[in-house]
Formats: sequence, C-alpha cells, structure tokens
Amino acid sequence: MSVVGIVATIKVQAGKEAEFEKIFSDLRAKVRANEAGNLQYDFFKMKDEPTYVVMEQYASEQAMAEHGQSEHFKAAGPALGTVLAGRPALQIVSKVE
Repeated sequence: MSVVGIVATIKVQAGKEAEFEKIFSDLRAKVRANEAGNLQYDFFKMKDEPTYVVMEQYASEQAMAEHGQSEHFKAAGPALGTVLAGRPALQIVSKVE
C-alpha cells in the first residue's frame, strides 16, 4: 500500500473565512478522531485572498475512499456549501518514497 493524498484548493466567499475555518476545524477534528487511515488533514490560508489549500494524506486508496463516504464528511457538506465560492479544485497525488 502506498500513501496517497489530496491537495484541494478551496475558494471561500469574501467575508466568510471565519465561518469556513470553524466548519473545517470541526471536520478536521472528526477526521483525526475517527479515521485511522488518515495521516494528515491540514488547511492553510492564502495570504491575501479568501482561498485555502487543504493537504490530506491517507495510508491507502481505500482509506481515502472511506473518508469520502464517512458520515462526518457528508454531514459537513451542506455547511461548507453555504460559504464556498465554487467547487474545490482537487489534485490526487501519490507519495514518492
């Protein structure tokens, strides 16, 4: 099994950054507490715009798929939808050993 990851670029509506950060922080806590196959779930804000980069790592492709099907991930969707300024841009990557 090789480590796989997602790099997601997420644009947030101007003025909704604090709301996004709360929603995402809550989701991150649930991911870290409930997903043994998750190795990293961190987010970073671009300096001068309401855009975030999420860096995720999973122990396997199965762990990554399980994340997408988790109840806590699905439950966060509606709340995130109220603050996002479009669909996230996702890049799937494999860790080079």
